[in-house]
Amino acid sequence: MTNIAELKHITRTFGEVKAVNDANLEIRQGEILALLGPSGSGKTTLLKIMALLEPPTSGEVYFCSEKVNEKNVERLRKECTMIFQKTTVFNANVFDNVAYGLRVRKAPKERIQNEVTQALKLVGLDGFENRRTRKLSGGEQQRVAIARAFAINTRLLLLDEPTANLDPKNAAIIEGMIAEANREKGTTVVIATHNMFQAEKIPTRIALMGNGRINEAGTPTEIFGKLSKTLASFAAVENTFTGNAKKAANGMTFIDIGNEVQLKTTAQSEGCVNVFVAPADIILSRDRLESSARNIFKGRIIEISDLGTLVKLRVDVGKPFVVQITKCSFDDMGLNINAEVFLTFKASNVQVI
Repeated sequence: MTNIAELKHITRTFGEVKAVNDANLEIRQGEILALLGPSGSGKTTLLKIMALLEPPTSGEVYFCSEKVNEKNVERLRKECTMIFQKTTVFNANVFDNVAYGLRVRKAPKERIQNEVTQALKLVGLDGFENRRTRKLSGGEQQRVAIARAFAINTRLLLLDEPTANLDPKNAAIIEGMIAEANREKGTTVVIATHNMFQAEKIPTRIALMGNGRINEAGTPTEIFGKLSKTLASFAAVENTFTGNAKKAANGMTFIDIGNEVQLKTTAQSEGCVNVFVAPADIILSRDRLESSARNIFKGRIIEISDLGTLVKLRVDVGKPFVVQITKCSFDDMGLNINAEVFLTFKASNVQVI
């Protein structure tokens, strides 16, 4: 497969800090690549280098087999578009925002009309042409910014945490349109994310980052097929466990994660698996709840962290689970270290990764 870009031994320093440390990566034509890693792992800096917005301290960048240098960087930069986590839109209507790149390139009026119309349809904003962009929701503004990239038929689209500040509905819309643009237009996409389920769902490949390095690269199945140290370093705190899965006759799967803790899930798996339970999906109570939920465990609180309006609790049920509740609920239940509590969550909330 042809590479649209290639990074060779890329290092980027800021004073004494190495934001990117000897990174080597191929970006293949037509793929969706996810840069997956915790905050501070170097994802955004690497995206800026790919977008030719920031030069590396050392190393070489190639775009379509052409080595990037001072003479060609301005020309090659026009082939890339980076959309930052904080959306940038102009104080104009939606049509003019999406048409901006085409007008800079002095495209004919008829082409501008056609490309903007198609781009807005692709992102689900057809009919929004005359609306003021800054009065749209955050998710809609993000879609306008992405439509601007689609309109100029950018060859390489770089997205920095594109759904980080969005509600689930808008996040799902953006994920869907990224996949559709890749499929319909053949746009090569690189997404920086710390959301491992987004990384499992959208991309063709994943580059797993930690401390400025690319530690692994492979398909989602290859990356999530084992719990590497890099993945565990930011996923384990969010209730990631390794266990042995066995299918039951009732369509459920039982996963033994050790210390006599057995999780029930609707996922169909066998053998050694990694599982995740989101803290927000766990109900914490003083007494056992009458519930149809398949997973109910009794444990004790072993750690409390005050997050302002939220409180993070670590509860030992044989294995430690992290739970988040509101400060109000914490006070109402009179919780403290060593307090006995119950954790309740549905089988559908146990996700096999």
